[in-house]
Parts: sequence; C-alpha cells; structure tokens
Amino acid sequence: MQKIKIESVWRGTADCMHCSLRHLALFGDLEEEDFHLIHAPIDDLHFKQDAALYGEGSPSKGVYTLRSGMVKLVRVTSDGRQRIVRVLRPGDVVGLEALATAHYDSEAVALTDVSVCRIPLEVIQSLEAHSEHLHRKLTLKWRQTLKEADDWLADLNFGSARQRVANCILKMRSACDGRISTLFGRDDMSAMLDLKPETVSREISRLVRESVIEPLDKQGRLYRVLQVERLQAPD
Repeated sequence: MQKIKIESVWRGTADCMHCSLRHLALFGDLEEEDFHLIHAPIDDLHFKQDAALYGEGSPSKGVYTLRSGMVKLVRVTSDGRQRIVRVLRPGDVVGLEALATAHYDSEAVALTDVSVCRIPLEVIQSLEAHSEHLHRKLTLKWRQTLKEADDWLADLNFGSARQRVANCILKMRSACDGRISTLFGRDDMSAMLDLKPETVSREISRLVRESVIEPLDKQGRLYRVLQVERLQAPD
C-alpha cells in the first residue's frame, strides 16, 4: 500500500501546520516518524450552518477534529423529541465513539459554518497501534469526552429555568474573552435545556433587564457578561 507523503496528509497543509489551534487537535503533537504510518488522506472539510456531518446511528467512517465554528450533538428521545446533548467548539473531537462502535451515537449538526479535519478510522487505528504517545492521548481524550458530556447534561438539565439559562451562558463564553458569550437559536437552546423556547427567551430578557448580560447584536446571539457572579448564583 502506498504511503501518503507528509505534505499530502492535509489539504492546505501550510494552514494546518501553522494553525493556532493545532496544539488542541487530536494529532496536534504527532512526531515526524508517525507520518509514515498514514495510508489515507485526512480531509479538510467545510459545512454550512445546519448541515449534518453525519446522522444518528449512521455507520462510522472516521472522527472529526473541529477547527472553527460550533457543532451540536443531537439525539432523538423515545417520545420523538430532539435533545441537544452537547455543543462542541474548536479543538474538540466529533464522533469519538466511532473508535469503539460501528455507528455514531448522535447526529452532528453545524450550529454555525464549520471547518473540520476528517480522519479515517484506519489512520487512527494504525497510529494507535504503533504510537504509544498517541494511544495515551486518545485514552485521555476519551475520558475527557465522557466527563464533559456528563458535566454538560448535569449543568444544563437540572435546576430552575433561570439556573439552566445562566449555566448555558457561562458554558458558551469565549475561551479568548470570558466576557463574551455566543448563544444560538431559542429552539436549539430549548432542546438543549429541556425548556420551552418562550421560557428561554423570557429568562434571557430578564437577565438583560437586570444588567447581568448585555446584547451585542440584533439577532440575540452575542452577549457581554456584566455580572459573572449573578450567573454563577442566579437565584
């Protein structure tokens, strides 16, 4: 089987190799000698807002490292409702369960325009088997994913409506500027928080009136956090 040259592993290699998020990506710390194990290209893909990266229950073909934008993981409950079980941001791995199962556990949908690197399963399996440091990183990433999923559900699905909305605002703060929080459509937030859309809107409006947060756009997606302590103890 022909090996892929280092410069062909990623499309647009220069951008990937010098990307400021590269240290967060799954293969961000690959060593030079690891590249000879790669026999399939890693695709640089782009998805528009609301496009599906893959469907719930669909056969797994690879995992995705998120380079820009946000992705929501959606599951359908037994009564037919859609629930957002987690929101992923740059540096996160999408579809990590593909390493253990033949199908994806959730539907992955772009909340915004996103760019991802899609890594074929055979690439990961080969590297995991031959690269001890990558195996350790995969194990750590898996544990982190499980913990973050548990924390996400615990923080956003329990407590009063005000607590859930406040926790969502805190979780969606920018890693670069903790004063800025990026939210999304009220339907998406209601599916995430297990609240009605009008309840979400009412609680956000109340936080604005109380000068806890300040809207920065007309769409109601971008907010400046003025009083972090009020969000941390909203009741």
